[in-house]
Amino acid sequence: MRSMDDATRTEIEAAAFRRLVAHLRERTDVQNIDLMNLAGFCRNCLSKWYRAEALERGIELEDPAAREIVYGMPYDEWKKKYQK
Repeated sequence: MRSMDDATRTEIEAAAFRRLVAHLRERTDVQNIDLMNLAGFCRNCLSKWYRAEALERGIELEDPAAREIVYGMPYDEWKKKYQK
């Protein structure tokens, strides 16, 4: 097995993050409360982590913009369509 450099690790982590976000966007049947109860985090947590990491790098990202990255649409729209 080949060793992994930092750039490759970052690419893999980014790809895994994108797959997680895509999966959560597809699984609109899974409510945030279900995720919190089972996994201890939800889509909102993920958007807050994203926002915090951006801020650590000097990029200001408002909460609605971070949520839209995770939800794939404005949060209010997602709630109207999918929140039970």
